[in-house]
Amino acid sequence: MMENIHQWLVVALFVICSVITTVKSDVSNHKYKSGEAVPLYANKVGPFQNPSETYRYFDLPFCLPDDLKEKKEALGEVLNGDRLVSAPYKLDFLVDKDSESICSKKLSKQDVGKFRKAISKDYYFQMYFDDLPLWGFIGKYDTKEQKYYLFKHLQFEVLYNKNHVIEVNVQTDPTALVDITQDKEVNVDFMYTVRWKETNIPFKKRMDKYSQNSSLPHHLEIHWFSIINSCVTVLLLTGFLATILMRVLKNDFVKYAHDEETAEDQEETGWKYIHGDVFRYPQHKSLFAAALGSGTQLFALTIFIFILALVGVFYPYNRGALFTALVVIYALTSGIAGYTASSFYCQLEGTNWVRNLILTGGLFCGPLFITFCFLNTVAISYSATAALPFGTIVIIGLIWGLVTSPLLVLGGIAGKNSKAEFQAPCRTTKYPREIPPLPWYRGTLPQMAMAGFLPFSAIYIELYYIFASVWGHRIYTIYSILFIVFIILVIVTAFITIALTYFQLAAEDHEWWWRSFLCGGSTGLFIYGYCLYYYYGRSDMTGFMQTSFFFGYMACICYAFFLMLGTIGFRAALFFVRHIYRSIKCE
Repeated sequence: MMENIHQWLVVALFVICSVITTVKSDVSNHKYKSGEAVPLYANKVGPFQNPSETYRYFDLPFCLPDDLKEKKEALGEVLNGDRLVSAPYKLDFLVDKDSESICSKKLSKQDVGKFRKAISKDYYFQMYFDDLPLWGFIGKYDTKEQKYYLFKHLQFEVLYNKNHVIEVNVQTDPTALVDITQDKEVNVDFMYTVRWKETNIPFKKRMDKYSQNSSLPHHLEIHWFSIINSCVTVLLLTGFLATILMRVLKNDFVKYAHDEETAEDQEETGWKYIHGDVFRYPQHKSLFAAALGSGTQLFALTIFIFILALVGVFYPYNRGALFTALVVIYALTSGIAGYTASSFYCQLEGTNWVRNLILTGGLFCGPLFITFCFLNTVAISYSATAALPFGTIVIIGLIWGLVTSPLLVLGGIAGKNSKAEFQAPCRTTKYPREIPPLPWYRGTLPQMAMAGFLPFSAIYIELYYIFASVWGHRIYTIYSILFIVFIILVIVTAFITIALTYFQLAAEDHEWWWRSFLCGGSTGLFIYGYCLYYYYGRSDMTGFMQTSFFFGYMACICYAFFLMLGTIGFRAALFFVRHIYRSIKCE
């Protein structure tokens, strides 16, 4: 069985890597001869402060090329909102051009209005030249003169090494401006200049420029400070738990080993008195097993993503690679969810495993699908590139129907047939013991607040850089540090859940199953709270579309964290509870 799993994992990694590495340019070897055309694609335009609100490049009335062609894009590129089309600029290898005219265009009042509105919202454009990204602004607003100016002259500077393109930059000519303040027709001569310069930078290091920003010394200092802060938190928590395990539990074991006269002390050693109830199966066990299955799948997905990131698959501007990986890996790991949920559900003596499997398949995908339908409708109403074409939706549907669902069912059948029994050191009594009255701070919500605060405090510094990358224009490439932070997050979540579970059992509250899951996953709620702070305090995002995309998709991401960390919290608590009850003699 384990050999089959290992073979499946190897095959899955091979498929993922082969799918992701197909996201390349038209020219496979990136080698050119003098005078040969180098592919230049115009991608999108949009407000600089709203990364999700992007539109097709030619939604603005720029000069159209003679042969307008759309580039065939991979799944991840479409999900990323990329819509590449051939640009009107002709950049031939090693051919300099000086003030070359693209076209002379008469802008109508409507065209002028479009450009003026775009400039007022600080629109930028993005292009790709030989798979290298370049950006620029389409115009500027002069606050002193209170006038809108359109840039009509782009200046390209290209660095090359032998027959390779190494770097490209674009600037606007500050003297070539067109006043579009007034509502009237305007004649514009769009031009561009190209300068080729030789460099010694090797081709294999041409992407280093884009990742250097996140590796600057002062950035690294902040990252390492974050890790040291998190490590201190882990050490303190570990010491705190060691004190509990070595002192309190040791005393408990010594007392239970003695005569029954010490059993009067229920405040410290109350957890022994509920040995007949502690392994009583939780309510809504089908939902509980489904949550564990989904959480385990999401944890496996995260580990696979980190593996690909650490081996260098997600280099800067590998268009859509991350989205492709997420879709493919989620589909291939659905068998893990089916196996885990079905196996645990049968251990809890559940009978309707088919319903449990359906619940597992829809527990995360259901809310994600509803969110997607709403946000895609919003994007369509805005005519934004974030709106997925019908063909892409069909492809995702086919992946879900032909890969995800069959693997989920196969995993569920394997889990059902595993016939594993729940390992409980103590027998469960016929009737549940009454839980004594507890103070308010031992309720579910206060415990979740306490459980989520420490793991969140260990990651909140790193969160800013991740948010600035996902919801901004920063580049995040320090995946090794991010992986260390993730490991710290997992450890702290497990430890704090164990500690709170011990205190709960000591208070003779035996309903720890759901509590441990909710406490472990509560960090996801803290992350969503950070979303509010980031949106209103650290970003300049505005507008209904950007707001709905930010809070909608972050809700899905935080929900995924809730399921994943909840699973980790429960597994740690289950290991701890089994250990302490195995160490005493239960009647």
